[in-house]
Amino acid sequence: MAREAEKAPLSGINDPGLQQVPTMGEALADLATETPATPAPSENPVDDGAADADYATLAAAVAAQPLGTDDAELNCLAVGVYYESKGEPLEGQLAVAEVILNRAESGRFPRTVCGVLTQRGQFSFVRGGKLPQPPESARAWKTALAVAKVARGDMWDSRVSKALYFHARHVSPGWRRARVGSVGNHVFYR
Repeated sequence: MAREAEKAPLSGINDPGLQQVPTMGEALADLATETPATPAPSENPVDDGAADADYATLAAAVAAQPLGTDDAELNCLAVGVYYESKGEPLEGQLAVAEVILNRAESGRFPRTVCGVLTQRGQFSFVRGGKLPQPPESARAWKTALAVAKVARGDMWDSRVSKALYFHARHVSPGWRRARVGSVGNHVFYR
C-alpha cells in the first residue's frame, strides 16, 4: 500500500480551496512579528533574578534555566546536588537541594549553603572542608546547576520540602527523627 501512495498524483495537494501549510520561513517570520505576551506577576519573587514563571512540570522548570553561574552560593548548592543526587530523578535532586537550603535557613546549621556543605561530618563528598568542582561539560553538572536554580528560586515544590536530613535507602542510621518521605533512593526526615 505504501508503494501505491508514493505513485499517487500530488496535483490536489496545493488546491487553492484547501488551507495551505506555511513554510518554515513563513512560520518563523510570523513568530518574529508577534507581540510577546507579558507574564502575570508572581506572588513569590525569585531571588536569583530568574523571570517569574509557572511551569507545567519540574522538567520544564529545569529546562528553562540558563546555563552557567558566577554566584558562589549557587555553585555550592549545585555541587551538593551533583555529588549527593546526580543519578536521581529530578524530584530527588530537587529534594536534596531543598534540604541544603532548609538547613541554611533553619538557624541550627551554618547560615550559608557553602557553610552547610562544608560543615564537618555532614556530607561525605567533602574532603578537608573543600568542595570538589564537577566537570563543567558533564550533562549531570548542567542538570544539577539548573535544579539548584529552580530550588533557590522556589520555582517548584518538593514532596519533602520541609526536610532537614536525608540518607540513602541502603543505609539505616537509626535516626529518631520524623520521616517526611522518600524520593528516588533517598529517605528524608525533619
